[in-house]
This record gives sequence, structure tokens and C-alpha cells, in this order.
Amino acid sequence: DASTDIALLKVEGDELPYVEFGDSTGEGARVGDWVMAMGNPLGQGFSVSAGIVSARGRALSGTYDDYIQTDAAINRGNSGGPLFNMSGEVIGVNTAILSPNGGSIGIGFAMSSDVVTEVVDQLQEYGETRRGWLGVRIQDVTPDIAEGLGLEASAGALVTDVPEGPAREAGMEVGDVITSFDGSTVEDTRELVRIVGESPVGETVRVVVLREGETQTLLVTLGRRETEERVAFPDTESPDVAPEQSDFRGLTLMPLTDELRQQLGAEGVEGGLVIEAVDPNSEAADRGLMAGDVITEVGQEPVADLDAFHARVAEAAEAGQKSVLLLISRGGNPRFVALPISDEDDE
Repeated sequence: DASTDIALLKVEGDELPYVEFGDSTGEGARVGDWVMAMGNPLGQGFSVSAGIVSARGRALSGTYDDYIQTDAAINRGNSGGPLFNMSGEVIGVNTAILSPNGGSIGIGFAMSSDVVTEVVDQLQEYGETRRGWLGVRIQDVTPDIAEGLGLEASAGALVTDVPEGPAREAGMEVGDVITSFDGSTVEDTRELVRIVGESPVGETVRVVVLREGETQTLLVTLGRRETEERVAFPDTESPDVAPEQSDFRGLTLMPLTDELRQQLGAEGVEGGLVIEAVDPNSEAADRGLMAGDVITEVGQEPVADLDAFHARVAEAAEAGQKSVLLLISRGGNPRFVALPISDEDDE
């Protein structure tokens, strides 16, 4: 399984001794508990090192990361070895370290046994993983975005795109904030991805969303991530657009023409504005806006021209908002950005 770097090997033999997996999220792996890491560091076979659980639920770069952090020495050759608790149970598989020199400095990571056992069970039953798929693009709700949406707390997962798939069929829309999935509270995007991936393919689940200040419950029948995501979200290349002088809060804006739609991978966008340039010293640049981004919505309302853009910004300022929420498309990938606004309408 490339997502977790866990493989299942079949060993032929009779009555082979083995060790048991333990609970990596409960009493068997509390922060501060002693653990032992076993492996073959630098070719020294069957070496063991001791330490404690430093933290749980760590993420590095993978979509389904759920690492146990430990200060037990993990060096090259330890990867794939077990991390034991004091009951002799395997609570993790040694995977990675953080180090400036390649050697252990006491920051090691083992993939939790809860993730490993789930992956192994699927590999054993199907020969591959089968993870649930909701069919949305999402991003975290930052304090700025929460303010732009009128939310009390910066929690949940903000939907930025809903292609053909399970979520669209259930009635989910761009701008919905997913707060609960199958009875579990969604704190952020990482939490949602993990919960959805652990859900069975084909299962119908209740998804609670916030839409324009109202709570709605949707029934979504999950697809399979490994097969459907590649079709719904094909890879696209970002365009190269020459920068010019800025006009609004560090942005130079222009209407989206048919020619630009084709160049920027925005064929499905009606109306919209193109960011022609971004002042590198502006708040817009600080928020990650780039030349070539296509603005499709302002304040959760579609914009077709510059007049509509400035009108929506003025409405937000009159309502006392400190920022306005933009929905942008970059290379076909949508994302919300909260752009700070002044008290006066900029020209």
C-alpha cells in the first residue's frame, strides 16, 4: 500500500511463533509509556532500543498518516521493525525519523498498529486497499475563512469542489462546511480524510454540513477512492501568466475570456475574473494568491465582471467584515481564500 508504505508478505511454514498487535490509540500506547523498537540498524541484526511514547497522532506527508512519535533510537535499518509496548504487543511499525544528519536524535515515528492492521486486513482479503471516497475537494477552515463565512469557530472541512460522484449525488455544494461524518466530529481536513478512508466502500453514511448558517444532513453512499479519484480529479498543469501593475489590494484583475479559459484550464467556469498579477508585498500574496488564479466567487456569490467583484467587496465591508471570501481556481483545482479588505471600496 503506497499510501502507508505497508506491505503484506506470505510466509510458508507450520506453527511459526508470532507476536500480537496491540491497541495504538488506547491504554496500550499512552504518552509517556515505555516502548522498545526492534530492527536491523546499520546491518546490526536484531537490535533493540528503548524509549517512551513522545506523542500520538503525528502526520508527516501521507494522506493517512497516524504515527506514534518516540525517542527510542530508530536508525537506518530499523524501518519495518516492530515498536513494542511493555506488554509485548506491537503498537507500531518503525517508519521514519526527523534528523539533520541522518542519525537518530530522538525523534522517530512508527505507523500506528490501528492503521497497519486495517491495511493488512484489506491486503489479505482483496490483494489491494479499498478506501471509502466522498468525492470532494476540501480545505481547513482558518480563522479568516471562518470570519468570512460567519462561523463562530474555525473547525470542520470546507468544500471547494464537488465533481461527479457520491457527494454531488447526495446534494453537497461548494461552500458547505462538513462538521460531522457518520457520527464523528470533523475537526479538520486530515480528520475527515482519515474517517472517510476507514469507511467501507458502498456504505451509506450521514454527513452534517453547515450551509449559509443552517445545518443540513446529507446521506452519502461512498465510492472507492483508488478508482474514482483519478477520474474526478485529473492532474492539470498550472499556467504561466506574466505579472503587471496591481489594482485592488495587490491584485490586477481582468475578465475571463474564452481564450483564457482554455489556457487556464477553466472551461467550465462561467463569468469569473483572472488575477493577472499579484504585488509580492501585498496581503494578497501573503494569502497565497498567484497570477493565473481564476476568481469564480466573492462572498459565496458568482462574479462575472469587475463591477460585480467590487460590489461584493463593498457589501462585505458595509457588513463589518474584516475579510472577504474568494473562491479561486488554479489549474482546475478550486480553493477558498480569505482576503483582508479595507473600510473603503478600493478602485
